[in-house]
Amino acid sequence: GNIYWTDHGFNLIEVARLNGSFRYVIISQGLDQPRSIAVHPEKGYLFWTEWGQTPCIGKAHLDGSEKVVLVSLGIAWPNGMSIDYEENKLYWCDARTDKIERIDLESGGNREIVLSGSNVDMFSVAVFGAYIYWSDR
Repeated sequence: GNIYWTDHGFNLIEVARLNGSFRYVIISQGLDQPRSIAVHPEKGYLFWTEWGQTPCIGKAHLDGSEKVVLVSLGIAWPNGMSIDYEENKLYWCDARTDKIERIDLESGGNREIVLSGSNVDMFSVAVFGAYIYWSDR
């Protein structure tokens, strides 16, 4: 198994084996303050959120190839992400807009607001079955 992480200081996404060996940089170009990642091993996808000058949600293959931006409008401080493997949906929470939203994994289409609050600083989100869990600061 592998572990993936973002390095905010160097704007990188990296991977290594669980024991720390075979560490290498997957994405180093075009990232601006990567925040959170989610991995779909079966489909071979990596998703990430960015807080930088142009906040967005990106998608690439696990080797970093075929990078695309799935969401770039109506997003400000995208924090945590979660994958619904049964429904093939990607969820994220936004600490600035106070929303949890979702899109289709493959296309990035069918964007929906799942939950909208006020004065809730959403930090992380998790999806399991019919339930959505989130934390706020």
